Amino acid sequence: MRYVMVQIPNTPSSASPAPRSVPTSADVARLAGVSRATVSYVLNNTSAVRISEPTRRRVHEAAKELGYVPHAAARSLRAGHSRMVLMPAPAIPVGPLYGQFLNELQWALGRLDYTVVQYGTVGLQGDEAARAWAELRPVAVLVPGAGLGPQGVAVLKRAGASAVVTLGPEGVEGAHALLMDHDGVGHCAGAHLYARGRRRIGVVVPEEPGLEAFSRPRLKGLREALRGTDATVTELPLAHDERAAAELAARWRDFGLDAVFAYNDEYAMLLMRALQDEGVRIPEDTAVIGADDLMLGRLLRPRLSTVHIELPSGRDLAELVDRAVRNPGAPPETHKVLGASMVHRDSS
Repeated sequence: MRYVMVQIPNTPSSASPAPRSVPTSADVARLAGVSRATVSYVLNNTSAVRISEPTRRRVHEAAKELGYVPHAAARSLRAGHSRMVLMPAPAIPVGPLYGQFLNELQWALGRLDYTVVQYGTVGLQGDEAARAWAELRPVAVLVPGAGLGPQGVAVLKRAGASAVVTLGPEGVEGAHALLMDHDGVGHCAGAHLYARGRRRIGVVVPEEPGLEAFSRPRLKGLREALRGTDATVTELPLAHDERAAAELAARWRDFGLDAVFAYNDEYAMLLMRALQDEGVRIPEDTAVIGADDLMLGRLLRPRLSTVHIELPSGRDLAELVDRAVRNPGAPPETHKVLGASMVHRDSS
């Protein structure tokens, strides 16, 4: 058997270029013809040092040309804290109204030179989640919903958080609180239906986990509005899917209801379509009310009556965060928010 030897030249491959070094503030300083301290002052928006506009422009142009961005961790070490505002992602379904509020909040905090970071804590709750948030060393934490306790607040503050703000039905010791008055949403719906002559009122109670923190206060508020009257209230558990809505609508006439407060506009639209498919006339047979005042509700036929909800201003909340960061020793503030007003349309 013959063997053939083949010699492969040992030459470096040209397929993969050498990795480029990460640009530093020294590179920016050389290109702009300034000191590293000047680069730091410009890129960190330091107001204590006067720097001419042409110099600022040269530094920004050099940083852009090199692709340089400041190192957030190093900046935090120098300042003693970060500019990160941590907002745990809600573990419950949220609708367009909350998304709009979050966008406004992020914009307002950005104007104050903070960065909002949403953090997903799947499987973590309460004080356990607070320990995970603390690892990121945020300067402030905005906690939507319930679950955080005083111990979790203490963990966050020991990790350097100057402000902990909760958005929920109750305050937490040591934290600033925005109290969400969901009772008022239900009260508004119940008072409207009673004034329209409705006496057998159903209330949708979502089956999705986590929404009971909102649905139960709304149910309670509606009951309070009807206390001492001849009206009756029937709870209607409902999952947010077409099959569940169709099954509920198929049994509708057995309930003998002449009105329903459907928790919010999304559940109201789901149920209203199912009821119409069953031949239930709206509002002649059953009045339907939602909440949130979404634009889509105005496009339905009949147009959806709803409770308009006034969420806290993103600008006001950003200013609360900034006050707390600047004065961490101040006592916690408590504000009652979430105004509710009735919007009467065709469905009621």
